[in-house]
Amino acid sequence: MNPTTTISHRFSPNAQKVLAKRYLTRGPDGKPTETIEELFRRVARAIAIAENNYPNSRYQAGELEDLFFKIMTDLDFLPNSPTLMNAGKELGQLSACFVLPVEDSMEGIFDAVKNAALIHKSGGGTGFSFSRLRPANDIVSSTSGVSSGPISFMKVFNTATETIKQGGTRRGANMGILRVDHPDILDFITCKEKNDELTNFNISIAITDKFMEALERDNEYDLYNPRSGEAVRSLKASKVFNMIVERAWRNGEPGIVFIDRINRYQPTPQVGLIESTNPCGEQPLLPYESCNLGSINLARFVKEVDGKAEVDFDRLREIISLSVRFLDNVIDQNRYPIPEIDKMTRANRKIGLGVMGWSDMLIKLGLAYDSEKALETADIVMGFIKREAWSASQELAKERGPFPNFDKSIFSEKKMQPLRNATVTTIAPTGTISLISGCSSGIEPLFAIAYEKHVMDNEKLVEVHHDFVKVARERNFYSEPLMEKIAKQGSLKGISEIPDDVARVFVTSHMISPEWHIRMQAAFQKYTDNAVSKTVNFPFEATIRDVETVFRLAHTLGCKGVTVYRDGSRDEQVLNVGSGKKGTRQSESTRVTPRARPERTVGVTERVKIGCGNLYVTVNSDEKGICEVFTSLGRAGGCPSQSEATARLVSMALRAGVDVQEIIDQLKGIRCMSTIKRGAMSGGIKVLSCPDAIGKVIEQYHLSARDSFTKSTVPVKENKPAEKKDLLLDNAEPGSSCPECNEPLEHEGGCVICKSCGYSKCG
Repeated sequence: MNPTTTISHRFSPNAQKVLAKRYLTRGPDGKPTETIEELFRRVARAIAIAENNYPNSRYQAGELEDLFFKIMTDLDFLPNSPTLMNAGKELGQLSACFVLPVEDSMEGIFDAVKNAALIHKSGGGTGFSFSRLRPANDIVSSTSGVSSGPISFMKVFNTATETIKQGGTRRGANMGILRVDHPDILDFITCKEKNDELTNFNISIAITDKFMEALERDNEYDLYNPRSGEAVRSLKASKVFNMIVERAWRNGEPGIVFIDRINRYQPTPQVGLIESTNPCGEQPLLPYESCNLGSINLARFVKEVDGKAEVDFDRLREIISLSVRFLDNVIDQNRYPIPEIDKMTRANRKIGLGVMGWSDMLIKLGLAYDSEKALETADIVMGFIKREAWSASQELAKERGPFPNFDKSIFSEKKMQPLRNATVTTIAPTGTISLISGCSSGIEPLFAIAYEKHVMDNEKLVEVHHDFVKVARERNFYSEPLMEKIAKQGSLKGISEIPDDVARVFVTSHMISPEWHIRMQAAFQKYTDNAVSKTVNFPFEATIRDVETVFRLAHTLGCKGVTVYRDGSRDEQVLNVGSGKKGTRQSESTRVTPRARPERTVGVTERVKIGCGNLYVTVNSDEKGICEVFTSLGRAGGCPSQSEATARLVSMALRAGVDVQEIIDQLKGIRCMSTIKRGAMSGGIKVLSCPDAIGKVIEQYHLSARDSFTKSTVPVKENKPAEKKDLLLDNAEPGSSCPECNEPLEHEGGCVICKSCGYSKCG
């Protein structure tokens, strides 16, 4: 096999490395047995041959094979990774996204585990809603026992996933969703508070309209037992929302999906309700449904007319038409893991055509990501893609017939022209395929202008964005020392050698205020059938209020969901005194001394039923926050010395500056059998032991103390983003390191991606 092909020069050295490592067919010795050109020829041929199924097609299969080969190797369009990996091979599983139902029975649960294993083995990712499962400690009549609840079964799914290599290239990924009105919602919100738990899951809360109404009115809302359908208790919406926000601020999870909004706009409500999405959240699907995705590289569609850059809509129209045909053909050529998925997928024929290289297009057009002009351009470009993609699907319906469930769809009710596909557009994160294409990911802003890449013998290679290098040379400010300086801090902030107009266009993720991230997502969602994968990447110093603002604004502007990630929030956290910046670890000789107890405090005392009787927990605070905890036991006895010791150590830690949430995390979950057997409760929350009770009372106080702050938040109007805050790190840190090559990882759509070697992981 000759490793040099006629098209290899179109791919960057890094893209060639990733293709060789993760996509090219390999022989028994582990070495590639095909070239890059042969890979794309294999895929083009396998997908184009579906044309032979349709006598009325305007194309011959051979002709279409050449066109598919060209749009992929010209880097105008690429399908999702399973199609590149498996098309034309024996496995033949070409979809990235699946949703499986989880029924409220042991048989249903383990059927889902088995089916998920088959999907992961074939290279796909799975989404689940666990909302049908009865809550923990609910009755199980068949065994006269009690149920263990959704979270315990999620751990079973997680373990099964861990044992299976996904398509031989990466671990399987899952999305776990629970409705906000499920009785176990509080435990679900915190189920990933430790970063080593449920590592193969992204989790999201399915937010209902009733919950948002209760939140806006500062009311309680009802929780329903899915076994009986009856309301079992109520919670304060603001308390639950605050917990979601704080956990998302701490480690990026949970995300949220607006489930009623998703179902309000889904195309086939007569077929069923959508309960879950794929692992990255951009593809809501019915149970047993799958979807194959592909993305157009917008960086390739800017042309110069009379010295001015503009979008090449004529060429874009051609690529949209071919891409829709490509994705519809994938449905026919796909070998689905189980019959139920085959049936449901072919009945609705959903495809998800999206984009990548959006930031690159803006740069070529001379537009800043966080500008009104960029939003206007998003409206124009995505509106064009939506219209042309629907038109292409309608043309396919004339050739091939509409999707079989068309008569049960909203399109039929509205007497619309038949479509070949129930959905046509999706904005996916694009991870590895954007790396292959040499463009920015999805609709994300640039993560960094330049970064240092480690090579052999501890040398460093500075990688700089190609358009920035071009501008720097044209404007005569390029120099190697300047590029190294930019790489060290990642952004252009504060670098005097960079002209202001250049710095304004080459804006990076951490330089963009949260409101602009969401406004851009909303601009694309307006013209997207499915949903939009968009991670709001915050710098480490971002506040809880920043996350809250993003969640509320996402709902206001019509998004279907939102994911956030605060830089460094999943890295090992250390005790910081003083600056509070990540990475400022104290020397071992430095002593941390608690501050003196204040003269005056205010607080609350809560009675908690435990196994030994009643435990009274007092939580006090001063102007600096929670500063002490006291406990006392009722007459029933118990372990007063242990409870008092716990409270004293907690008080000492609080006044020493230990983060209150760290203390809560350490206390919650500690078990005592006498308390568990009694089924003790505090404020409707299950209590496991005295330390667990102390942690939960502190948490309730901590959250309620923020209520007044939450209520004071001023809603951001749709067309007037809040004033941009300076949330920048002095040195923009790209995140934790890749486990395979030790290069920086970037977070997008609930996943991490290494732009050096192509490693990716969701969950």
